[in-house]
Amino acid sequence: MGIVAGLDSSPDFTRIVVCDADTGAVLRQGYAPHPMEGAESAGGRPSDVDPQAWLLSLGEAAGGGLLEGVQAIGVSSQQNAVVPLDAQGNTVRPAMVGGDKRAQVAAADLIDALGGREAWAQAVGCVPQAAQPVTKLRWLAKNEPDAAARTSVLLQAHDWLVWQLLGRPVRRTTDRGGASGTGYWSAATGGYRPDLVELALGHQAMLPEVIGPSEAAGTTPEGLLISAGTGETMAAALGLGIGHGDAVVSLGASGSVMAVHHEALVDQSGMITSLADATGMHLPVVTTLNAVRTLRGAAELIGAADLEALSDLAMKSTPGSHGLVMLPYLEGERTPNLPHTAGTLAGLRRESMKPEHFARAAFEGMLCGLADALDVLRGRGVEVRRIFLLGAAAELPAVQAAAPALFGAQVVVPQPADYAAIGAARQAAWALGASQGTLDPRTPPAWQGAAAQVLDPGEELAVGQAVRQQYVSVREQTHPGAFRG
Repeated sequence: MGIVAGLDSSPDFTRIVVCDADTGAVLRQGYAPHPMEGAESAGGRPSDVDPQAWLLSLGEAAGGGLLEGVQAIGVSSQQNAVVPLDAQGNTVRPAMVGGDKRAQVAAADLIDALGGREAWAQAVGCVPQAAQPVTKLRWLAKNEPDAAARTSVLLQAHDWLVWQLLGRPVRRTTDRGGASGTGYWSAATGGYRPDLVELALGHQAMLPEVIGPSEAAGTTPEGLLISAGTGETMAAALGLGIGHGDAVVSLGASGSVMAVHHEALVDQSGMITSLADATGMHLPVVTTLNAVRTLRGAAELIGAADLEALSDLAMKSTPGSHGLVMLPYLEGERTPNLPHTAGTLAGLRRESMKPEHFARAAFEGMLCGLADALDVLRGRGVEVRRIFLLGAAAELPAVQAAAPALFGAQVVVPQPADYAAIGAARQAAWALGASQGTLDPRTPPAWQGAAAQVLDPGEELAVGQAVRQQYVSVREQTHPGAFRG
């Protein structure tokens, strides 16, 4: 079928992979950082970015004939970025990106305005948070009313990039995956909630057409097919090749657990964010506030030089950490919903007061917190047969030793790769094949899966489940009914 490209425009850079459309083998790669002004401002990243920066780095990453012979391009981009345009298609103000702490008050405002968390969960499958486009629109209306009044079109980062690549046509498109993170599109109904845009922005705005997973957004004047595009999370899932029965656990400072499911999950407690994936299925997500930050805090407390040293120490202990149990709620917690709590260390005895047992308790506490998040999904009928473990901490021996038995499933640790860019390329190959009649529009192309280590719980399963039970007992004693309230 030829060659295709996947372009991932992350918060900091653009990465492009050129792949064989039939096998997914990566043939060429390009990379360029975004030219950011004020990138070293407080908090590390700016909250406002001129989207032209994304185009400039795209051009640089594609230099040297990288895209020669490419027949189709897929675009993956950072989620939660909102690009407000005026009636002529010009940006009203810089794109609002990232976590954007400015919008925390706006999130609380919006929750109240619709009648609480349950009302939002019912309406669009998620409860507004500072990062979401719908919340940023509320902030804009309150703090920059002139810019809000001039806003007549709303795009996300990947929508805007696709639109630019196509030469800014009249038709503007997005995909289910990207739309599901906005806070004004429902994965359950497959439709927009324009009333929520009005609630946030103060008036209606034009929203991009949501096209199917294998549909093309259009063709460039040069005849290059551009696929629907999607958000980075959905693109990475497509690049990893996860399907029914698979979950992904991401280990960042905070953690997230998502799984492929056949239907949208409406969760009145707001613990589950009901996203759509890039294949026509659903991606329910549960987040924890404390993952690798638990390990970093533990390393600082006992003077371990880095996470590798903490892992080495933990490996000198045994499962159960000699009775030490850490509830890792260092920043409060979202899962369970305990925003104002603190962490807990239980089971202190003279024989357990050793650095190696504390180190092991930190790893077990972090993984048990993520196992709780997995159980939220399992409790709603989501099947979890194997778990993809992502993030640099997934390589640590202490994580790999404990995770399969604590999660109660096979754990797959993929080799580091640009999975979002690869997923975007796979989407491009799908759209190309569907347009040529060589691929089923309902099934993405079968590409070779990610190279990975596969870890089975094996004989450790019973021990792991006993450790998990010890953790659950401490959690229930300390925070009774946290998962029922």
